Amino acid sequence: MDWDKLRIFHAVADAGSLTHAGEKLHLSQSAVSRQIRALEESLAITLFHRHARGLILTEQGELLFEATTSMNAKLEATSARIRDSKDGVFGDLRVTTTVGFGSLWLAPRLGRLYDRYPDLKIDLALEERVLDLPMREADVAIRMKEPSQADLIRRRLMAVNMRLYASPGYLERFGTPETFEDLKNHRLVSQNLRSPQVSAGIEWLTPMLVGQHVSHLTVNNYFGVLRAVLHDVGIGMLPHYVAADNPQLVRIMPEEQSQEIPVYLAYPEELRHSKRVGVFRDFVLEEIKNDRSGKNLSE
Repeated sequence: MDWDKLRIFHAVADAGSLTHAGEKLHLSQSAVSRQIRALEESLAITLFHRHARGLILTEQGELLFEATTSMNAKLEATSARIRDSKDGVFGDLRVTTTVGFGSLWLAPRLGRLYDRYPDLKIDLALEERVLDLPMREADVAIRMKEPSQADLIRRRLMAVNMRLYASPGYLERFGTPETFEDLKNHRLVSQNLRSPQVSAGIEWLTPMLVGQHVSHLTVNNYFGVLRAVLHDVGIGMLPHYVAADNPQLVRIMPEEQSQEIPVYLAYPEELRHSKRVGVFRDFVLEEIKNDRSGKNLSE
């Protein structure tokens, strides 16, 4: 098959439009159309159903798109390895993790990584959705459970416990609860109970919500929970590592905490020798080692 035609086909299938694909490839719509027609003729198949709203892949087109997607991922991985310099570390690195861990732990520390490698270009994707590393939706992932995708190198970084925290201002106004029963008279602030990231802590949180609870604020990420707690809104259920960077927080009922939630770093096997991935991995491990929150999770 003609590589150039396959590249154009992939762009059209991805965009669902000749016009949009042409804009991306800097080609006219007619030039893109000719290449697709020539590819269909060479294969003696129809790749797209054409209608007024755009293009839809045929069954044969879906098979070819699956193949070009895989090829594209491998080419990007190869390109990343080629760009790694023998004399330095530079270039693009796409890192994905949860909103909470990324905004509360990782992002504040990245300045120290840039001090060492100022030519790195990190794209930090913070979302709860698990991105597909083998398909190169990201180069490195940090997740709150062991990744299940195949062909990944994975390493357990640390474990996290959920704990209760409040601000001095809130406690001055409403007092300090000492038991789960006391919590009924306080406003709790937690991540939304339907969030995929809260499942490990929900068993611990449930007894606090039993009965006639006075008030409860839910937020869809831990950054929002932390901001509410710091502004005296209520008592927050937060990962223990927030205490290191927010010493004004007061831990409530210090004998209580959730079970450990494992934190894993993972990246595709094909990036095993990438210098960018290597320095990022080593940086995260070093930060955890130097961080009091990473030493002993029962402290």
